[in-house]
Amino acid sequence: MSPEHEAEICKERNQIERAINGLKRFRALASGFDKRAANYFASCCLIATLTWL
Repeated sequence: MSPEHEAEICKERNQIERAINGLKRFRALASGFDKRAANYFASCCLIATLTWL
């Protein structure tokens, strides 16, 4: 692989890791308190929206 290609992969992976770590700040989402998939998905959407704002 060329160094440019590796740098691009590292940038993309870093962005994904930062997004996931940002969501883990919220304890309920990180520990999976919600028992139903619909509630967990709603929590993910709400927290992602709050993080985006």
